[in-house]
Amino acid sequence: MGHTVNSIVINAPYDLVFDISNKIERWTELFGKEYASADVLERKGNEITFRLTDEDKKSWVSKRWLFKELKMAYAQRWDPLFPFLYMKIVWFYTETPIGIQMTWIQDFELDPKFTKFTAEQIEGFINKHSQDNMKIFKKVIEQEAMAAK
Repeated sequence: MGHTVNSIVINAPYDLVFDISNKIERWTELFGKEYASADVLERKGNEITFRLTDEDKKSWVSKRWLFKELKMAYAQRWDPLFPFLYMKIVWFYTETPIGIQMTWIQDFELDPKFTKFTAEQIEGFINKHSQDNMKIFKKVIEQEAMAAK
């Protein structure tokens, strides 16, 4: 089983941080070059079903549940699951004196048929990408917060 935890503090109001970070349609911008497209397929209450496609044209459907009042969002990869048996992601938003600490926790298990990388290697990739992507989230959201003042 793989597990990662990454955090960054964003100097912006909670509502802005939560709303922008959970705007799937902006993920091509917020995740740098990680996604070629991010398409919302359905919205039902606090549940969003969406398709992510990477630069290699590989795509998958995920579901995300927004719990703004609880300062968290939960997601999981839906279809196809491969190369995972499961991939679950929780984002927490914690108010601090200097801004909103956004924390991403990812838990996953690789399908035994997937032998290209180990869970430890995947953890390394996720940690690197999360840290790089969080810096983009911080920059974009802080710029929008400054522009709104």
